[in-house]
Amino acid sequence: MPTTESDTQRRGRLDRATALLDPPFAVLDLTALAENTADLRRRAAGTPVRVATKSVRCRAVADHTLEQPGFAGLMAYSLAEALWLADHGAGDVLLAYPSVDRSALRALTDREHRRAAVTLMVDDVAHLDAVRDAAGPGHPPVQVCLDVDASLRVLGAHLGVRRSPVRTPARAAALAREVARRPGLRLRGLMFYEAQVAGLPDRSPAVRAVKRRSVAELASRRAAVVEAVEQEADLELVNAGGTGSLHLSAPDPAVTEVTAGSGLFGPTLFDGYDAFTPRPAALFALPVTRRPARGVATLFGGGYIASGPAGRDRLPTPVLPAGLRLLGAEGAGEVQTPVRGRAAERLRPGDRVWLRHAKAGELCERFDVLHLVDGEQVVETVPTYRGEGMCFG
Repeated sequence: MPTTESDTQRRGRLDRATALLDPPFAVLDLTALAENTADLRRRAAGTPVRVATKSVRCRAVADHTLEQPGFAGLMAYSLAEALWLADHGAGDVLLAYPSVDRSALRALTDREHRRAAVTLMVDDVAHLDAVRDAAGPGHPPVQVCLDVDASLRVLGAHLGVRRSPVRTPARAAALAREVARRPGLRLRGLMFYEAQVAGLPDRSPAVRAVKRRSVAELASRRAAVVEAVEQEADLELVNAGGTGSLHLSAPDPAVTEVTAGSGLFGPTLFDGYDAFTPRPAALFALPVTRRPARGVATLFGGGYIASGPAGRDRLPTPVLPAGLRLLGAEGAGEVQTPVRGRAAERLRPGDRVWLRHAKAGELCERFDVLHLVDGEQVVETVPTYRGEGMCFG
């Protein structure tokens, strides 16, 4: 059962656990992480969950998650990252996006363990050409996965993200035949990512209607695409879903695995879904440095803006103590972040304010380490990608 803890209790517990640390710093609450992990497993209902490293960006956390029942494999966002993970022992890394990184493509073909672990994502003949041009026409066998557009199209409108140009069974089969025709390439699977379902909170009847229609349309089209491609290749995997949609993708008999990552950390962009409520597991603390006016406290740093369309929902959110908000005229700044609210009256220089990031893994680009909190103590401190000296864009 999920734990029940008031804001005051949680703030006190986190403050006591990190009393010897000087902010800014980031923590991962292991109790919340465990509850989020269990929720993802419950919603996947027996379908294996692949861990999206983009939303974690910490090897220790990814490795810990893969040790839990129901989780298998990683989904990386960069080929250089995928090779690095393979070099550190990862045995199944599916690349989420096509790569035209020539040096990374050469490095992939240079080592047998990398070729065995990493699966490239493709959606265009140009991606196949990129492998050949980088590694040479006689390169060793490389695994590829075909990305299929999972957006919804209604009355000429494109609802979803702009990803793959491959949408129909005929076009998917044609690209599968081209993969089969080229020496050194093997089609391993298909991916369908329905961003308009996975990435949108259920905040209006219109959004809910789009999601219902998307799920129904994609289930029918996905079955047809899989059937067409299976005439050209033996598929090992059909990947679908994200944190916001894995419970809708998992029941599809054509789907062999789903992907999730943000649901482990519980960022603010995943507040407001009907089917699940992730616990905020990843938080960061900023120190109060001054009191410029009545009802206002100024924090050091804090300008950790999430990627995506610019808007208020991409800003970090002050959560502890409760009752604080950012100033509309300043937002979250590079060197200071003022907060306003009744709770600000009680804050003094040296106090802490706890905040949540809008997205998951991007927080780790700001901190070298994550402090893992269990109850009222930090039980381990682990490096993020940044802490290991790695930046993959």
